[in-house]
Amino acid sequence: MRVLPVGDRALLVEFADGEEAWAFHAEVLRRRAAGALPPVTEIVPAARTVLLDGVADPGRLAAELAGWTFGPAGARAEAVVEVPVRYDGPDLPRVAALWGVAEEEVAAIHSAAGFRVAFCGFAPGFGYLTGLPERYAVPRRATPRTSVPAGALGLAGPYTGVYPRSSPGGWQLIGRTELALWDPGRDPAALLSPGARVRFVPEGP
Repeated sequence: MRVLPVGDRALLVEFADGEEAWAFHAEVLRRRAAGALPPVTEIVPAARTVLLDGVADPGRLAAELAGWTFGPAGARAEAVVEVPVRYDGPDLPRVAALWGVAEEEVAAIHSAAGFRVAFCGFAPGFGYLTGLPERYAVPRRATPRTSVPAGALGLAGPYTGVYPRSSPGGWQLIGRTELALWDPGRDPAALLSPGARVRFVPEGP
């Protein structure tokens, strides 16, 4: 763990991998809920970092963090978010070839995994989900699309993600959902938040 100052009121905590960052993020939330964390305005997890912003005394908190011990993070207790998906994406044949399976097996493999939102970013409501075994990691497209429709389900590296709105993108698209990932009229607007558990449910054509 490496703690870096960011401006006058923030700390960026870096880790060797995403699992360590997730475990730290869970510990920060646990301590805040227990009233054992100094005031922090924002807690922002990323792939291998957690940003603590709005810290009154960053130097003091950095010293405290050096003495923290925490184990692997457990799954959050709330219900799993189910996302219905039609596995008919334009990159399905490419992903099947990379995995060395038939196209119809991609849906079975992907939907059998249990996913967790590691962090959010790129666009409001976009969650970076982990859960697929490492052997199913795929590269981004060599040429990104200029427009990916809202609801498109994609893969890139170790991550799965659903585009919450139409935007350019370079992920391998394997399916689509009608579920709204981002709705400003909903509270909260984002369907997925860091730590949430997700399951993809195959639908018919």
